[in-house]
Amino acid sequence: MKIGVLALQGDFIEHEQMLARLGAEPSEVRLPRDLEGLDGLIMPGGESTTFGKLAKRFGLVEPLRAFAQSGRPTWGTCAGLIFLARDVGRDQVTLGLMDVKVKRNAFGRQIDSFTCDLNIAGLPDGPFPGVFIRAPIIESVGKSVRVLCALDDGTIVAARQDNLLATSFHPELTDDLRMHALFLRACGRAHEQGSLTPDS
Repeated sequence: MKIGVLALQGDFIEHEQMLARLGAEPSEVRLPRDLEGLDGLIMPGGESTTFGKLAKRFGLVEPLRAFAQSGRPTWGTCAGLIFLARDVGRDQVTLGLMDVKVKRNAFGRQIDSFTCDLNIAGLPDGPFPGVFIRAPIIESVGKSVRVLCALDDGTIVAARQDNLLATSFHPELTDDLRMHALFLRACGRAHEQGSLTPDS
């Protein structure tokens, strides 16, 4: 299975390493032609405004939007979540695909980074180690969005809308492969079904 990783900026190499450990073929995406032949796409953590500026410069915004709209699984982590969202509370380039309102840097500065155990819907074998680094949160979701995980205070940190997956935290900065395995299963189902929209 060939999975693209948006490689404009941020921690794309860590995602590639996780995918390779699971037997998938990671492929770096920097130009529109790099989207050809992919079974799924991951947009990593980094700086969301930089993503937008570089994606616009390299003519990637519409091709990325079309890729996700085709139904192929697309996952945004941290800054990638912001890049997917329709409402980010400010004027910046995003794909505007996921019906969520996002608050950037919701937990504070780099020094305020933290980890905690997360109970994620559909993820087997117990809590997942959540790594939060200058992380956004999802303030509200539309009717078509399913909340997958919230903190004890109700703060939403993972959600799904059809083929779109979004997480505030960084699974690629752990040794736990389960989130990437979950995404790969969705990619496999989408490829097999032909409709390209994975089941719940």
